[in-house]
Amino acid sequence: MASKPKRATTGAKPVTFRREGEIAIVTLNRPEKRNALADDMVALLKRFFADPPEGVRAAVITGRGEHFSAGLDLSTLTDRDAVEGVHHSRSWHYAFEHIQFGRMPVVAALHGAVIGGGLELAAACHVRVADSTAFYALPEGQRGIYVGGGGSARLPRLIGVARMTDMMLTGRVYNAQDGERLGFAQYLVEAGQALARAKELAKKMAGNEGVTNFAVMHALPRIADSTSEVGLFTESLMASIAQSAPAAKARLRAFLEGRAAKVKAQ
Repeated sequence: MASKPKRATTGAKPVTFRREGEIAIVTLNRPEKRNALADDMVALLKRFFADPPEGVRAAVITGRGEHFSAGLDLSTLTDRDAVEGVHHSRSWHYAFEHIQFGRMPVVAALHGAVIGGGLELAAACHVRVADSTAFYALPEGQRGIYVGGGGSARLPRLIGVARMTDMMLTGRVYNAQDGERLGFAQYLVEAGQALARAKELAKKMAGNEGVTNFAVMHALPRIADSTSEVGLFTESLMASIAQSAPAAKARLRAFLEGRAAKVKAQ
């Protein structure tokens, strides 16, 4: 039986959580390791997003120090057999599914290294804000391993199969500017501004009706993966449910009566 992975500890929590009103700030807290992800960190993420504090309506994931996350902490790898390897990968899948298909929208604030498992974590979030220091890579191909945190399922939806193939086969690295253009992130800001912008967006999301956020997080990706006929029918059901909520009706009345702001060019 393989021994449990070990890593040096400094006494600090490897993931920290704090609340700012209706949003939570989740911080990867291993700056000395470029926030490389170990199993205990993934378990903490799963625990938080599976059962977030009452009243928290959106979250931001960021990394302490100069980097978001340099990926899997390779020092924690053990000599697993194939079955143990599957269970290990699936434990990451379960954790990241609680982010993607959880109770609230999640924004990733990206800076520095967004590599391997760190990129897989970012891809599980609903919106990604990168600053100009961010760079993206999937070095698993050069390490003799393969992505195991959901990257095969999520990243092609963001950047395409061909681009992910190139990254893994050649070790290609994308900078922040190319990353925003190609779909790694939806927003690009100046160095040091990713967290502030991510918090702004999370606060906007927290102000949405819960049923609308649920529809965007849970129904939209499944509709996109469906046949057109099934997707359109699911859309009709979700639209009917959303507009029947009393809070939604109140918002529509406010708009029709001129008490709500109109959309303007930005």
